[in-house]
Amino acid sequence: MKTVTCDSPIPGGGATAAPSQAECVRERLIADVRRDLMRPQKQLQSRYLYDALGSRLFDAICELPEYQITRAERRLLDAHATEMCDGLASPITVVELGSGSGEKLVQLLEPLVRRGRQLRVELVDVSATALAQSRRALARFHDVPVSGHETMYETGLRLVAQVRSGEGAMLVVFLGSNIGNFEPLAAQSFLATVRACLQEGDRCLLGTDLRKPERDLRLAYDDPLGVTAAFNKNLLGRLNRELGANFNLAQFVHRVVWNGEASRIEMHLESVVEQTVSIPAAELEVQFTRGESIWTESSYKYDPDGVRDLGCRAGFDGCQQWVDANAGFAVSAFGAV
Repeated sequence: MKTVTCDSPIPGGGATAAPSQAECVRERLIADVRRDLMRPQKQLQSRYLYDALGSRLFDAICELPEYQITRAERRLLDAHATEMCDGLASPITVVELGSGSGEKLVQLLEPLVRRGRQLRVELVDVSATALAQSRRALARFHDVPVSGHETMYETGLRLVAQVRSGEGAMLVVFLGSNIGNFEPLAAQSFLATVRACLQEGDRCLLGTDLRKPERDLRLAYDDPLGVTAAFNKNLLGRLNRELGANFNLAQFVHRVVWNGEASRIEMHLESVVEQTVSIPAAELEVQFTRGESIWTESSYKYDPDGVRDLGCRAGFDGCQQWVDANAGFAVSAFGAV
């Protein structure tokens, strides 16, 4: 198989040719699929849930009554956006990791725009659809320049940090409980990477879903309408569309597991028959026994003190926190001193 790497010329493209972002994303997808579907517990990385269709399905999930995260976060932003940004020196560079639809960032920025604060926005997401949606949402702020980076969170943040002017403050925004998709040590390492990109006076704003009754958690990830199931199964559809795989989506079911000991929800796609799936672009054939699953997402749940401890271990100084107790959700502001 001819392989394109993101740090080498495209084969046949000449000595100075460089792979496009789309080629880089596809090659990373192929490498991850080849590695993760050969594990004893088959996996697929949760970031690949968010292609164009997956991003739209996730937007629909956010409107479901069973999924309270988005509404809780919006309530906190409505009530406390000004406090969350107080003390940041202008000009403020706002970096949103995982841009989604952009509506929550609009809520956060509106008080700053009304006060005439000088802003620029840098969006970082692996989903081109999410970046486009965010750009459209932020277009209402005519005097705020917006740039998009279709890449991994750490890569995009390092790029922005390297080219910042040195004046003013940087606000890194990581909302929606995306940190819950990281294993605990990986979450700490990720936040440490964020901290390393910040300077004195900068800030990180982090959204985290909190522990709550198991029934509520299960409903949030296995809704009666089946939207989350469609979102999960679309990952197999993406491999069919982009890598020529022959997954039969009817032969997999969405399954949700609450792992209380680890404090995480797990999403799986379970094979209902014994089958073999071919993925030509990855030069791979995958055997499934009946009942065997692909683990597609983890969502870790925290308590407020645990969130503070996570930021402290990552090297941040101080934490201000706002909690929606009814929905079990927190937004925390970590400082860089």
